[in-house]
Parts: sequence; structure tokens; C-alpha cells
Amino acid sequence: MTTTRTLGRSGIKVSAIGMGCWAIGGPLWGDDGQPFGWGEVDDDESIRTIHRALDLGVTLFDTASNYGAGHSERVLGRALAGRRDSAVIATKFGNVSDEATRRALGTDASPAFAVRSLEDSLRRLGTDHVDLYQLHINDLPVPAALDLVGTLEALVDQGKIRAYGWSTDNPASAEAFAAAGPHCAAIQHDESVLSDNAAVLAVCDRHDLASLNRGPLAMGLLTGSTRALGADDVRGRAPEWLKWFTDGKPTPRWAARVDEVRAALTADGRTLAQGALGWLLARSPRTVPIPGLRTVTQADENLATLNLGPLSPESYAEVERLLTDLRTA
Repeated sequence: MTTTRTLGRSGIKVSAIGMGCWAIGGPLWGDDGQPFGWGEVDDDESIRTIHRALDLGVTLFDTASNYGAGHSERVLGRALAGRRDSAVIATKFGNVSDEATRRALGTDASPAFAVRSLEDSLRRLGTDHVDLYQLHINDLPVPAALDLVGTLEALVDQGKIRAYGWSTDNPASAEAFAAAGPHCAAIQHDESVLSDNAAVLAVCDRHDLASLNRGPLAMGLLTGSTRALGADDVRGRAPEWLKWFTDGKPTPRWAARVDEVRAALTADGRTLAQGALGWLLARSPRTVPIPGLRTVTQADENLATLNLGPLSPESYAEVERLLTDLRTA
């Protein structure tokens, strides 16, 4: 069974499933007390989780400069000390935060900030290079994104990054960035069984890019968890873009859709989460889901999908039949 995939035209090999590191960042606060983290975390458990992921074959770890205002990067750096050569580190820039107060301070798309943010990330991660450096402003106008290409190419030449990409759900943005950037290797975008972005995947096919799938478990909706969500959890006071949860509870419309496909996703004995990740592996050879993990138990369950592999053609077809209206919307 193929348990590795390639980060597009960079040629960098990664595990077919990575580890998303937003959740291990801990709290981050925006205006009016809006949470942008996943609540309090146990750093020791986070480190055990990263070590478990490594032991289970994961090589890709996706973080960002603003996850917990840099805390996620620091924890990842601690966990990878002595094991850096076993990991492919992806981080992001563009969102500004204050490490001391854990406040979100807006965005900065300037080339100078991209360079400065990378230096801060390298310091927190305890490494001399990042493997994949990603623009983290989803809706940035294309001209501003293209202004970054020369700087990103210079960082590749300097050996500080190996490749770069953009975290955006807009296919036109992805198309323009990929066409302009020789070392653009990946587009990170929302992608799950409930939210397929065929247009961005088509861009990845045209330009030989990896599709990094954020939200592969719909922010936890596709795990079936009923854990109470606290006031410091982004899902507890969901921003407008987070449709899966309302007032800290699964949005009824989407919970009903999960129930519709549950049997198909679990037909071969998988858990719901394993079925959702298996759907992504079956969706395209370019997809690399990056579920958020913050406990060893979550790592054991989700990463077992590496051995289970893609959903069977029969189960995949049944899921698509049940979600026809979402695919044609």
C-alpha cells in the first residue's frame, strides 16, 4: 500500500496523511474575545502525540506562525529536537499575532514581513530551514500575492525554504500563484467529504501541485465526538466561515449529512474519522489530509488510515451518490 505522496513539483516525499498542528497551539484571541484557538492544551501530551505520529510513519507536520501566537511552532520544535531529519515542516505567514499577549493583530502581506516572519518561525522551530512556506491569507488579492513570488524564490535560493504555497480556497488565486512561482509546490485548501473543492484540485492537476487538505474532518464534525466545547475554542463561538458548528454544537444541517454517509464511510469496519480520511485518499493522488491531532489516542485512530488506505471504490461511489447535491452545488 502506498503510504507516501509527493509535494507536487518540489519532489519532496511526505506521508500520505500529515499532522495538523493548529490545535496544539493553545489559545489565541481576536477582537471582542473571539477565540482563534482550540482551547487549553497539555504541551507534554502534544509532544507525545508528535512522537507517536512519527513512530506511525507521519513525516509532514503543518503549523503556522500564528497558531497560539507561535506556541505551536515552539512545541513542534521541542518535539522534533534530534528528529528534524525525519520531518517535513510546513508553516505559514501573513497573520500577525503577539506572542506575549496571545492576541491576533491582523495581517501583513508585505515581502519584508514574509522574511521577518520566517526568521521568527525558524527561531521557534529550532531549525535552519522550512520545507514548505505558505501564504496564510486566504482572500489576499492576487497582485499582492504575486508581489511575494520574488522574495519567496530568493528564500529558496538562500536555502531557508525548499518550496512554497498558498493556503487559499480560491481557484483563480491558486492558478495565478502556481503559474508565477517556479517553486510553488502546494495549495492548502478546505477539503473534506462534506466540502469538495474540485476547482482547486483541477489547478493542482494542471500545475503539478500537492493538495494539502485542511479541515479534513470538518473541524471535528466528522469524528462523531460529543465533547463539550469551551469558550476558548474557536468552534464554541464559530466565526462566519466556520459552518460546521453553531453555538458550540454541530450545526443540525451538517450533522444530518454526516448521518447520511456514516454507513458508507464505515462499511469496512473503519471509524467515521478513518472513513472520512479514506475518502480523501481516494479522491485524488494529490491529496494529503492534515487532521489536527492533540492526543496520542487521536493519533492512533486517525493515522491507522495510513494502513487502511483509500476508501473502496464501492464505498466511495455510494458516498458520492448520497452527496450528489453537494457536488453539483
